Amino acid sequence: MYAASTTEFLGDDEGRVRALRICEVDATFQPIEGTEREIPAELVLFAMGFTGPETDGVVSQLGPELDERGNIARDASYMTTAEGVFVAGDAGRGQSLIVWAIAEGRAAAAGVDAWLTGSTNLPAPIQPTERPLTA
Repeated sequence: MYAASTTEFLGDDEGRVRALRICEVDATFQPIEGTEREIPAELVLFAMGFTGPETDGVVSQLGPELDERGNIARDASYMTTAEGVFVAGDAGRGQSLIVWAIAEGRAAAAGVDAWLTGSTNLPAPIQPTERPLTA
């Protein structure tokens, strides 16, 4: 939905999300009175402005190298410079559309499967953006 803002997450009696309360917003992102409504939901995913992968925490603990743009470097199978650590989506590609992240996630799964088992029958719909790993 375009030009809408989530104002509240609504839960059920067991603490699970059941709906989002939203309202439409104008060009200045101000709520438009009378447009409030609920959208049923069982799962909520956050898509927020991307400024690169956060490097403190798991990235610094696992130690993969970053590329010249600050994204996590990876090879054609989506493996990083940390053996056995794979990356897909915005963390490796940079800010992009969710459809790229989904396709890369599927392709990365094929890379993980091949690394673990020696081969894969999983589809790999795309190859990562060609940026060589630094050694």
